[in-house]
Amino acid sequence: MMLFIRTNSAHIDFGALVAKLDDDLKIRDGEDHAFYAQFNKTASLQQVVIAYENEKAIGCGALRPYAPGSIEIKRMYVAPEKRKKGIATGILKELEKWAKELNYHQCILETGKNQPEAIALYFKNNYQIVPNFGQYTKSDNSLCFEKTLG
Repeated sequence: MMLFIRTNSAHIDFGALVAKLDDDLKIRDGEDHAFYAQFNKTASLQQVVIAYENEKAIGCGALRPYAPGSIEIKRMYVAPEKRKKGIATGILKELEKWAKELNYHQCILETGKNQPEAIALYFKNNYQIVPNFGQYTKSDNSLCFEKTLG
């Protein structure tokens, strides 16, 4: 049975999942990893969703306030053996629901061009590519997305 819990970045299972995410991104990002890693600190994230299957943490995602009305989706990850089963979409939907409850009307995010699974996830969930924002403005390997929450 799938369960999504809301917590914060201090949760031990979130830390373990993020460590696996970072290991994967070190490979995918290559020499650009240090640039991206500086923007992925998790110590102060107050909105974290963790997906569990049979009491085992298998995926996560988080929210970070960006600007008035706009919140950034961060640290999306699903264990490789659990992918293509709708888990990432479930996490994303829970994050969007939480964002609306917090009175945000827009979600934004950045993902790398070397993450085709993530790109497909965001397109599938009605995110639109926008010009790179913030620290990603000059990053050739970044794709930025946004979605207006209904």
